[in-house]
Amino acid sequence: MADILLDIKDLKIEATVYPPGEPPHDITIVHGVSVQLERGKVLGLIGESGAGKSTIGLAAMAYGRGGVRLTGGEVWLNGKDVLAAGPKDLRGVRGREVTYVAQSAAAAFNPAKKLMEQVIEATLKHGICSRHEAEARAVKMFAKLGLPDPEHIGDRYPHQVSGGQLQRVMTAMALCPEPALVVFDEPTTALDVTTQIDVLAAIKDAIRETGVAALYITHDLAVVAQVSDDIMVLRHGEMVEYGTVSQIIEAPQEEYTQALVSVRSIDHTEKPDEGQPVMEVDAVTARYPGTDADVLGDISVKLLPGQTLAVVGESGSGKSTLARVITGLLPPSAGEIRFDGRSLSAALAHRSKEDLRELQMIYQMADVAMNPRHTVGTIIGRPLEFYFGLRGAAKRKRLQELLDDIEMGEGFIDRYPAELSGGQKQRVCIARALAADPKMIICDEVTSALDPLVADGILKLLLDLQKRQGVAYLFITHDLATVKAIADSIAVMYQGNVVRYGPKSQVLAPPFDAYTDLLLSSVPEMKLGWLEEVQESRRMESAGH
Repeated sequence: MADILLDIKDLKIEATVYPPGEPPHDITIVHGVSVQLERGKVLGLIGESGAGKSTIGLAAMAYGRGGVRLTGGEVWLNGKDVLAAGPKDLRGVRGREVTYVAQSAAAAFNPAKKLMEQVIEATLKHGICSRHEAEARAVKMFAKLGLPDPEHIGDRYPHQVSGGQLQRVMTAMALCPEPALVVFDEPTTALDVTTQIDVLAAIKDAIRETGVAALYITHDLAVVAQVSDDIMVLRHGEMVEYGTVSQIIEAPQEEYTQALVSVRSIDHTEKPDEGQPVMEVDAVTARYPGTDADVLGDISVKLLPGQTLAVVGESGSGKSTLARVITGLLPPSAGEIRFDGRSLSAALAHRSKEDLRELQMIYQMADVAMNPRHTVGTIIGRPLEFYFGLRGAAKRKRLQELLDDIEMGEGFIDRYPAELSGGQKQRVCIARALAADPKMIICDEVTSALDPLVADGILKLLLDLQKRQGVAYLFITHDLATVKAIADSIAVMYQGNVVRYGPKSQVLAPPFDAYTDLLLSSVPEMKLGWLEEVQESRRMESAGH
């Protein structure tokens, strides 16, 4: 037992919930989970939202967020029972023996303080070393994590570095005190694939070189397979399966784990080009008000009825800006948008009611796209009233048809968003868009915030609705697995320009341009050693140049 760093025994965690219209009551979030982690090893915790992954990770620090209560079991860290420790002892453990890397670095940093001050804060607070030594440690860690200008990047504020760089700075902050354990909580989920692979490689190298143990929390099995020694699969607060990485990804025993391994199994064959385009973007250039630089440059794409055009690229490539131009939120400085053969007014305010009805949008974050005080029936019903004047029984009948279309029953009409899961919320947003009977829907990263199994269900639903109703989708994403699953044609964007465009079969077939090749090679694959293969390939390419 001398090599066991973290020993969680029969952990039970509860919380009080306050459902609308009902008295508050207690629920159990984690049901007697046990975890053992050896020094220098990495354990991946994987499962869907609500599985208890982050809750267990934070319990390793004897912390329960948002009113969560650790009500049973033991948590031993470095031979100390941290659940039995008092506040003073816990302050000595947190930030010294165990540190934490949050999912959103942008939300975790203080925007008013320079990076170096925040990176060395815990090291200085715990008296681990002098300021000079702490800064030297930080610079060394910046270099190890592949950050640019490691000597001076600490002089910047959080908003002066990219999202991927900020995530690596947070990793440096967690490693600077030289802890025994780091809890990585979805550290690459919010990043696009090209940035994710750099951060993932940096994290793996830092873990190996420092010898720190880690809990790596994620819902992406392909990602966790690259950094972990063992994997624990969780669902509804209980352990489903535990094993080595090779056993979990090559020979999973439980049905739920098998479903995680086989996710993105959609086999979508691109459709032939038939009919006149429902939407054409013709030589569009755009810039933001008050600026001289173009954010979109001479974009030309088209979308045919009943087809899906995937617009793909990393953050900042112009994907969502293109959607803003098409919807009239950002009038183009040159070019034209044609919809169903007619020219669309550049500005939203000048478009007709019919223009608005036929072009709908589904947003990335369903949580903030719905009024929390409105019921599902009210949310879906507003387009029915606005566009078609439906009231009473006729409206209720159409509401039920739409709920049936999204595979949700009648009992959901009177529910509020807070009573729905993430996948159910996104389905309601899909139904709201369909309520207008549109010819085209812009889907802006609609699955990126969802777990793989839930996202898979949403994609299958969208494809089924497209087959039955003939609606066209402009699907904005940075997830190449999604693109392969649903697209008929693809536009690859980079720095405001379309660098590759055409049918899926052509865009995803070699020879590739450099950027498309980088995107495709950055999609994590569910096999051992994939990350090392990619790194070696890129080293050889770099040496060849």
